Amino acid sequence: MIKPRALAPGDRIAIVAPASGFPREELEAGVRELRALGFDPVYDNRVLERRSYVAGAADLRAASWIDAWRDPSVRALVAARGGYGSLQLLPLIDSLAVSQTPKIFQAYSDNTSILIWLTLQKGIVSFHGPMIDRRFSRGAEGYDRDTFVRVVCEARPAGEIVHPAVEVLRPGEVAGMLIGGTFTQLVGSLGTPFAFDPPPGHVLFIDEVAERPYRIDRMFTQLRQSGLLAKSAALVFGELPRCDEPGGDPGIRSVVADLVADFPGPVLFGLPSGHTTGPTLTLPFGVRARVVAAPERPVLVIEEAAVV
Repeated sequence: MIKPRALAPGDRIAIVAPASGFPREELEAGVRELRALGFDPVYDNRVLERRSYVAGAADLRAASWIDAWRDPSVRALVAARGGYGSLQLLPLIDSLAVSQTPKIFQAYSDNTSILIWLTLQKGIVSFHGPMIDRRFSRGAEGYDRDTFVRVVCEARPAGEIVHPAVEVLRPGEVAGMLIGGTFTQLVGSLGTPFAFDPPPGHVLFIDEVAERPYRIDRMFTQLRQSGLLAKSAALVFGELPRCDEPGGDPGIRSVVADLVADFPGPVLFGLPSGHTTGPTLTLPFGVRARVVAAPERPVLVIEEAAVV
């Protein structure tokens, strides 16, 4: 895997909008937070473009993204928000330029399509972490500063990622490449040139929001029937907020527990990266991680540095 350079104080971070639009006040608040962290956030007016449910035409969003990637003064790209639209960029991004100048790209949600493309097809470590809208813009209420700094700013293994809400659904311990993202994006990519196709023995992180239990079941079944689930050594589910059935029965935790009942490896549930009701954790995709599904202390251990 190709690892981008660690972020350092004074580094320029480009804010890009590969998917949907967002309020300008969220952008301004996110800029203030990045400056408070010691970085130099930059953007151009293209991030404020709007076309229906996306942040401007696909070719404009792709050009903005690749311009930031090519800019030698920019050390990282952070998405403004998810929503919809990032997969439209994949055929339009200059693949060679991406390979020649590896950088940090941090996002989640709809931007899973870019994260898995960077990591699995371009071999570049990517970062499932806070975006601008409702994350950096909310400060400590929106994102976990500790994991962001350990994962993105320190050229050493981030070590233990723990949270009191994490539960063990199946016990065990195993290590492999950490990869994943939003469930709808993972299964939606199948059958395309940008299909999610992780290596055998990987640790699969599954994030999602506001999908009813039968839809989670449907996506999990698709993953199983595609043969991809058999390549996973361990499963780590996110918090899956607003995925309970209306009225609360069935709850998403019990549905997931039933779905993984015959999964042969360890399974954790409730790790809050991506869509969460509290501060979101930062996870690196493409590096070795260990799942320790011990009831007394479940933990995800990042065993390999994500940056250099």
